[in-house]
Amino acid sequence: MTEAKHSSENPNISADDDSYDDTCVFCMIANGDCPHTNILFIDEDIVCFQDIYPGAAHHYLVVPKKHIRSCKSLEADDISLVKKMAAVGRSMLKSNNVTDLEDISLGFHVPPYISVPHLHLHVLAPYSQLNVETEYKFTDFRYLTVEALLQALEMKKEGRKLKWINCLPMCI
Repeated sequence: MTEAKHSSENPNISADDDSYDDTCVFCMIANGDCPHTNILFIDEDIVCFQDIYPGAAHHYLVVPKKHIRSCKSLEADDISLVKKMAAVGRSMLKSNNVTDLEDISLGFHVPPYISVPHLHLHVLAPYSQLNVETEYKFTDFRYLTVEALLQALEMKKEGRKLKWINCLPMCI
């Protein structure tokens, strides 16, 4: 694991770069500007840390260093990013002794149901034991699984247009 550095030291993130938003808390975390955040994983593209309002015993957020507003902002060429985010999430679960990878959820909230306008993957385990007070946030129309998002991006790759209806991507 690599330690996060301040923007003046980190060539991957710069306040002068369009992919960085100095008002975005997740950009600041990825940039190393939030020393109270315990970074679990960091590389040139991705940062993973614990959610401050966990919905499950294991609740991590995986965010790209590049500022991307939400899952609705993704294009077909972002398929590899989404796959990498999911792989990092699964890896974090394994490294934290989660052995039942069938009882997990990897997903994104869909605007307008996002608290931070920076793409972030929720990694939850065990999914069958979500906190009662937050269960609705990860089980209804506001929550898009990695698989559903990848399917939508594959349709975009095929040249099909997507329309978001009730927070779900539909082909038109």
